[in-house]
Amino acid sequence: MSELERNDANVRITEIFYSLQGESTRVGLPTVFVRLTGCPLRCVYCDSAYAFTGGEKWSINAILAEVAKHQTKWVCVTGGEPLAQKSCLPLLTALCDAGYDVSLETSGALDIAPVDLRVSRIMDIKTPASGEVQRNRYANIELLRPTDEVKFVISDRDDYLWSADCVRQYDLTQRCPVLFSSVFHQLAPRDLAEWVLGDHLAVRFQLQMHKMLWDEAQGR
Repeated sequence: MSELERNDANVRITEIFYSLQGESTRVGLPTVFVRLTGCPLRCVYCDSAYAFTGGEKWSINAILAEVAKHQTKWVCVTGGEPLAQKSCLPLLTALCDAGYDVSLETSGALDIAPVDLRVSRIMDIKTPASGEVQRNRYANIELLRPTDEVKFVISDRDDYLWSADCVRQYDLTQRCPVLFSSVFHQLAPRDLAEWVLGDHLAVRFQLQMHKMLWDEAQGR
């Protein structure tokens, strides 16, 4: 991508911040988060509703300069729903070209095929209790690679049973790592852990470490 193209491809950004990765197989890694503005979904448990609107337009070069200040190799592009902005795709490529280890957090409602193959795609599959299960784009499952990850955010026992059935139906654990997480302050993590153990699911139980450290503070 040329310098001119980078400056022309404006991205609407809510925040760029440096923290520890709280989820996925990259948990604990010092990471720069680039949070894009806007999302077509309205999950009932959303913890970043402040990113639905507003934000400021940044050039890709300006984003790269801000990311470089934090001196880490890991970058997570998140939202909102990053793929709702067409300029997300050249941003991801520019970050990869700059040598970063890049992950993308996406709702799973939009096509992941155009994403640069060097990016690790952390894709939600929305459960019934999210209120957005009808938005799942199941065609994305066929596109998953071992470097990608699938995440289920689980609200209750019915959500868990639905998620476990989905894992089995699509043979997800043979495609990539699968993450099960409980909705913060709604489902006791111990309950979810016991269910995973009881059913011998080959999934990765995870806690949202960033929320344990900083609760739900913005920019963490």
